[in-house]
Amino acid sequence: MSRQEWEVTVGLEVHVQLATAAKIFSGAATAFGAEPNTQACAIDLGLPGTLPVVNAGVFEKAVMFGAGIGAEFGKPADSAGMQGAWVISSFDRKNYFYPDLPKGYQITQMQSPIVQGGSIDITLDDGSCKTINIHHAHLEEDAGKSLHEDFHGMSGIDLNRAGTPLLEIVTEPDMSSAEEAVACARAIHQLVVWLGVSDGKMAEGSLRCDVNVSIRRPGDARLGTRTETKNVNSFRFLQRVVELEAERQATLLEAGGQVEQLTLLYDPERDETRPMRSKETATDYRYFPEPDLLPVAVAETYISSIKSKMPELPVARQARFQADLGLGAVEAALLVTSRTLADYFEQTADACQDPMLAANWVKGDLLGNLNRDEMDLLDSPVTAQALGGLLLRVKDGAISGKIAKQIFSDLWAGKFQASDLQDIDGYIKTQGLEQMSGADSLAPIIEQVLEQHPEQVAQFRAGKTKVLGYLVGQVMKETQGTANPREVNDMMLNKLGNSD
Repeated sequence: MSRQEWEVTVGLEVHVQLATAAKIFSGAATAFGAEPNTQACAIDLGLPGTLPVVNAGVFEKAVMFGAGIGAEFGKPADSAGMQGAWVISSFDRKNYFYPDLPKGYQITQMQSPIVQGGSIDITLDDGSCKTINIHHAHLEEDAGKSLHEDFHGMSGIDLNRAGTPLLEIVTEPDMSSAEEAVACARAIHQLVVWLGVSDGKMAEGSLRCDVNVSIRRPGDARLGTRTETKNVNSFRFLQRVVELEAERQATLLEAGGQVEQLTLLYDPERDETRPMRSKETATDYRYFPEPDLLPVAVAETYISSIKSKMPELPVARQARFQADLGLGAVEAALLVTSRTLADYFEQTADACQDPMLAANWVKGDLLGNLNRDEMDLLDSPVTAQALGGLLLRVKDGAISGKIAKQIFSDLWAGKFQASDLQDIDGYIKTQGLEQMSGADSLAPIIEQVLEQHPEQVAQFRAGKTKVLGYLVGQVMKETQGTANPREVNDMMLNKLGNSD
């Protein structure tokens, strides 16, 4: 689809499962992977006579997210006739019938969502930045899950997810490409995981996107008719949904047709979007205030208390890494991909007192090994303190960089364990890995190498100075990598010059 012919507009509705042990209106567990229908209580099943009770933890998570995007909370208390510094949040019923919704309605927030406004910044591949505005974020309960496999033409219902607490984050239609939509989803994912609002495990359904796409002619002030593709659970699928749907709509309009307001699903096996049903409106859902739950008054002091306990946000931490530690923008952005990684890097840098050296090892050796072995950083066999101690010994010349890589590999393979500098020093000593330095130790070996390689010595003296690297390499080979390469280089040059 040509950008000269059509403009794409994208808005996201990101459903984030909150990291609480219990559901939003019941005490049933939210653990992933349980046997079907083993984590659904009478309230989740919608049995007559049961009443919901709000899990207070969901408000804390929502406020943390709202604070992270600079949002406001609820309605001013004065509008509800209350005194003092309070905000009001209320629940509503969204009525629809579906087999995995046993009550026949979903408890959500329509009139007074807890988080209102705010924004999130995204960085694109070309280094440019853009601000995406958030319309609101509201609390709601998840529905159950329909199971279609292994039922031979029938469907099963698993209600374990029914009542799982969600925070639905609704963006403004501020994105104009698949790249921007993916960047926005990634930024939201990074923030909610960073704050501990959610574990963000998309493969387990902890973060899913509904993707709204429309197109219009350049210069047209009106947005085109949008479609909504439901439950997109990977960044790669999100990109394909935007690309496919924009192309489908353009093809339809150019053929003289009209875009219908549809609800779609994405089939990754066929790499296509296809209709589920016509798009419902708020009127179709017959929203009305939830009669079993009173509005919630949240004190400003409660909000302030949560804000005071929040960690440094990723954008601020990236800026500090650049300003205070001298890292480049690309390195700093990589190291704040997750809070765990940022903490690991900073602990390593503190231990070795060299942020650039720490950054190079963390983004290279550490992340390379984690990716190769498909491991989580929390399971790394090399602690930040051990890596920092190892780098400190490289920095002070006790070991060479080559030996450091050998020790790192031994740590990773479990040949020994180290939690701090003392453990690293002990291994260096017992394995005889101390770096050789000083004329008394190195001069005899250098003399031996020069005698054994007269041809290379002659080439060097004839002006082929690149051969020096070969001669230094031979010394490193003789010392099994323990010689100080800088001292070897200097002494070799001096010896060759004096012998000229």
